[in-house]
Amino acid sequence: MVYILLGTGFEEIEALTPVDLLRRAKVEVLTVGINGKTVFGGHGIGVEADIAPEDMDLTQMDMIVLPGGLGGVASIRGCAQAMEAVRFAWENGKYVAAICAGPTVLADLGITDGKNATCYPGCEGGMGSANMIPNAASVTDGKLITGTSAGCATAFALALITALKGEAVANTVAEQIVLR
Repeated sequence: MVYILLGTGFEEIEALTPVDLLRRAKVEVLTVGINGKTVFGGHGIGVEADIAPEDMDLTQMDMIVLPGGLGGVASIRGCAQAMEAVRFAWENGKYVAAICAGPTVLADLGITDGKNATCYPGCEGGMGSANMIPNAASVTDGKLITGTSAGCATAFALALITALKGEAVANTVAEQIVLR
């Protein structure tokens, strides 16, 4: 199970591209509405979340994903259940993934310390002691996957698929969407 956290002001492309591509790869994905059932992204697009934070079954989680968007990131930081789910995932050897400003939440929890990572340009100051990889669309370091921005959402989503299902499945999805 993959949980994708949606907080008011989330970056729509960074959340919905992973949902779409993971589901194409036959990965079970649920969106988690931090601020209610319908969550509005940073560009005013309302998304109906599948579940609320209290409905997450952390024992069934394979991965947790944090989209960016400053409002969405603030919503995640402000939700104790969301933060505990991220902490639980990391401490229990699950994949933890974040894109754009999302990796700064992981840095708050010490997850990026000493790890290779990327984030939205200008957010590096919030990345703790991560080893920042400049100009990377997505960086995978063990169970940590980070992405740079909305423009890198497809590369980030394919990295998530690679982690969970392998490179062959990720390549198949890339072919299906005619990635150039």
